[in-house]
Amino acid sequence: MDQDMNYGNDYKYIPVTSVGSGMGIEVLPSLLCYTIQVVNMCLVRNLETNDFVLVDAGMPKSADEIISTTEKYFGDNQPSAIILTHGHFDHVGAIIDLVKHWKIPVYAHELEIPYLTGKKSYPEPDTTVEGGMVAKMSFIFPNEPINLGDNVRQLPSDGTIPHMPDFKWIHTPGHTPGHVSLFREKDRTLIAGDAFTTVKQEYLYNVLTQKQEISGPPRYLTTDWKAAKESVIKLQALKPAVAVTGHGLPMSGELLTKSLQKLVKNFEQIAIPEYGKYVNPKNNN
Repeated sequence: MDQDMNYGNDYKYIPVTSVGSGMGIEVLPSLLCYTIQVVNMCLVRNLETNDFVLVDAGMPKSADEIISTTEKYFGDNQPSAIILTHGHFDHVGAIIDLVKHWKIPVYAHELEIPYLTGKKSYPEPDTTVEGGMVAKMSFIFPNEPINLGDNVRQLPSDGTIPHMPDFKWIHTPGHTPGHVSLFREKDRTLIAGDAFTTVKQEYLYNVLTQKQEISGPPRYLTTDWKAAKESVIKLQALKPAVAVTGHGLPMSGELLTKSLQKLVKNFEQIAIPEYGKYVNPKNNN
């Protein structure tokens, strides 16, 4: 099975980082957020069984750090599965190494599977989009699809998530066609992926310092702004009490509530860039 897996030919270490890199935040007893360079992954623990899953799989070349982090928190226990919010390079950067090490399944939305089985490349990052230095350097980001072969499976169509009994997945496209966010109704916990962020991911200063500010999905890789807005509206309607996003610090309480209201109300001004190859007037309605 393993020999069927490969990263794209453009797979490589990306030299960007932030002050949060290497930091773990226990958001809740059942939810740990850990930052690898500029992206977050989550360890979600079942408090009754102590089983856990990994949500997203970090930056390229980060497998050793991810494995040592899980060992720090869970000892010899290994995750039951990896759940992907989507397949961009900074969310699947270590996934093949992790699957080989742990021999566990990966789950993703049906529409994301072609990008995870070598069949389809995501559109090229938009280096011309309105934004700062990270957007300008996005041409170096790996873009070719990885191939997980038969190690990746579709998330169940009924919204349940294997090994995450209290969570449901919600289709939140825009950033990618099969992007999902994960929501636990009983305490209104949201793992948003890149549906929205709590840092302006295009601006290097903000990324380096992790300056907290609600924003839309990373601009240089978002291709459908109409769907992206609808996804944020869908998530805001859930009234999450705490949110972990793919980029930036976790947000909770009144700050999260007000920030999401503001993002929905002013999505065009806050999230949608003024120019860029994936921006057009139809998306601004």
